[in-house]
Amino acid sequence: MPLRREAFLDHVKERGEYDIPEEAERAARVVLALLGAHLADEVRAQLAARLPECFALILLNPLQSAEPLPPERFVRATAAWIEGATGQTANWDVSAVLSTVADTAGKDLMGQILLQLAVGYDLLFGRLQPT
Repeated sequence: MPLRREAFLDHVKERGEYDIPEEAERAARVVLALLGAHLADEVRAQLAARLPECFALILLNPLQSAEPLPPERFVRATAAWIEGATGQTANWDVSAVLSTVADTAGKDLMGQILLQLAVGYDLLFGRLQPT
């Protein structure tokens, strides 16, 4: 059963230490749109099934990425999409959203997600990948 929208945003808001829910929602929308471009259809659909519907739709209709982005460029792309963001605040945004996604996805699905992403994404999800 997917997490409720309010519960998902509460986690993002708490982890991102946002003052207002709108900041958490903006970060979630941008990060999930970028993440969706990096996941294969089957894994993206499995993750979407665990997210609140409004965020599942964003994940399933991603921003188009010409190439897979390494973690640093993913953070820079996030900064470019969030008005007033810096590299540091975008890193905070990405971590707040992706750590919530990791908790929502569960261990098995997270393993599949990390296999599709470049080395270093495990840190953005708040997970250390075994070497």
